[in-house]
Amino acid sequence: MALSFDNLRIGKKYSLRNFGETFDFQVIAMPEEGSYKVKDLNTLEVFLLEDLVQYGKGKDFDLQELGNLD
Repeated sequence: MALSFDNLRIGKKYSLRNFGETFDFQVIAMPEEGSYKVKDLNTLEVFLLEDLVQYGKGKDFDLQELGNLD
């Protein structure tokens, strides 16, 4: 079962699957309520989490904490 964005915590690592793409990232800041600054674990690029879902959530949408992938 997918996590809610409200369950994300600073310093934790997550995996997001949406529209056939998978992103592994770490939450590094929460500049304002409901907005998360994240660092991609593969490219080390820093961006806002909302950029990954700006086009909506696909049928394959899944958000899991890394290390807790069941």
